[in-house]
Amino acid sequence: MFYAIQWIRSLIYAIQMYVMMFVIGGVGLPFALFNRKAVYFTIHAYCRWVMWTAGWMVGIKTEIRGTVPDEEILIAAKHQSFLDVLMIGAATPRPKFILKSSLMYMPILAQYAKLTGSVPVNRGRRAEAIRNMVAQVKSGDAPAGQLIIYPQGTRIAPGVQAPYKVGAAVLYEETGQRCLPVACNVGLFWGRLGIFKKPGTAVIEFLPMIESGLSRNEFLETLEKTIETASNTLMQEAGFNPNEISRN
Repeated sequence: MFYAIQWIRSLIYAIQMYVMMFVIGGVGLPFALFNRKAVYFTIHAYCRWVMWTAGWMVGIKTEIRGTVPDEEILIAAKHQSFLDVLMIGAATPRPKFILKSSLMYMPILAQYAKLTGSVPVNRGRRAEAIRNMVAQVKSGDAPAGQLIIYPQGTRIAPGVQAPYKVGAAVLYEETGQRCLPVACNVGLFWGRLGIFKKPGTAVIEFLPMIESGLSRNEFLETLEKTIETASNTLMQEAGFNPNEISRN
């Protein structure tokens, strides 16, 4: 009975979440087209709306640990579900994302992606995607802000191990920027796929900064160890043993 009721609540929550993307995004868009502050105000408003409604509609409380400095940095984050995207977006002063190109077909989302200078990539052509990603980031045409990348390339279920791809290291090397790692446990409550949401406390944690100047291999090793160790700790705090799941 609990599962059935929670599934219905999850469905209603999902519907309102996407409806409100169009409502909040649509209302904010005329202002965002002419005022950059309105761009980030609208993004933050939507992210916080989804987080707030998650608490009382499906029982997912959200907790953000650490802060993001308002400077040009690279943010490399663990990615388990759409919720970690929103929580990072809410906490980041001027977020812009490396995102899959198919998302640019979503009307409201695509407009804000363009306004923030987010970079769409085709994940099916890795070498070309990396070249295009670096070229767009280094062009100087995009607004200043914090560039968010998911170094594993896609959503990874809790406990599943997947390699960290070279794209994040290439950006780190080419831009010369510091990198802020982000750990999370949100996939325990909001899965990669499907509608069902499980009550609990979803946490993202901004970790100590990785300074610029490391070699590509040193950076990737440091990034993976930092994020995976902290993410496992967050999942264990929530009562999940990540070692019980086999390698992806």
